[in-house]
Amino acid sequence: QVHLVESGGGLVQSGGSLRLSCKASGLNFKLYSMGWYRQAPGNQRELVATITGDGSPNYIEAVKGRFSISRDNIRRTVSLQMNSLKPEDTAVYFCGTNYSTRTFWGRGTQVTVSS
Repeated sequence: QVHLVESGGGLVQSGGSLRLSCKASGLNFKLYSMGWYRQAPGNQRELVATITGDGSPNYIEAVKGRFSISRDNIRRTVSLQMNSLKPEDTAVYFCGTNYSTRTFWGRGTQVTVSS
């Protein structure tokens, strides 16, 4: 069973930084793309960034130049470095991956950016 555990959320002022981490188990980690998603109250969950097994990143326009996704295939972790945070980045952030026929999620970590 795939298991994902996020950590690193918190409260930060606008312009600040946070680093999220996700620890994965239950899959051959290096073979799978990983993603960070977020869900703000009243909104649907949206994709923020993805990274392929060999480390190629992709970002939504809203976070380009501010967020950086990375992975460590030895430690089975994927991280999201978030800089220049804005109040609109406030959301629960989830780590996710498509494995077999379904998408697996962690429980999420809250990121709150105060203005």
